[in-house]
Amino acid sequence: MSKKATKALNNKYYVARYNASKKDESFTSREKTAEILNIDRTRLSRIELGTVVPYPEEVLAMSKAYDLPELCNIYCSSECPIGRETIKPINADSLDRLILQFLGSSQKMEDITTQLIDLTEDGMVDETEIAKFDAVLVELEKMSVNIQSLMLWAKKNKDSINNSKK
Repeated sequence: MSKKATKALNNKYYVARYNASKKDESFTSREKTAEILNIDRTRLSRIELGTVVPYPEEVLAMSKAYDLPELCNIYCSSECPIGRETIKPINADSLDRLILQFLGSSQKMEDITTQLIDLTEDGMVDETEIAKFDAVLVELEKMSVNIQSLMLWAKKNKDSINNSKK
């Protein structure tokens, strides 16, 4: 890609293709990219310009072709109506930061376990326990995001991990 398309500069799908083109010249043109993704060139253009929302299978194809697994999470957590309600955005920061976040969550696990046992030992959560139960759920959600972020980093960097073992 010789120059950036100014109308699509902030579009996540355009940026993903632009970054992929730095590693693979096949993605420098929409025509060639559309061929690789097996979608219409004008549809790809509309996706990159933000005038249409891509179908899940198009995002999956882009994610695989661009070697960008987080693109699926971005789509699911921000554009899919069901995902917006159920999926939290995750990121694949640097490994050391992700491990620190994971370890911080892990240290809270024993306390969370104790709280869950205390809250549910009678088989139910009563009105006086709802606030405590909600706080536990918030911590569990944070742990889940930390675990998913670490797993995404590993998936994204699997090749470099395997190459370093050789």
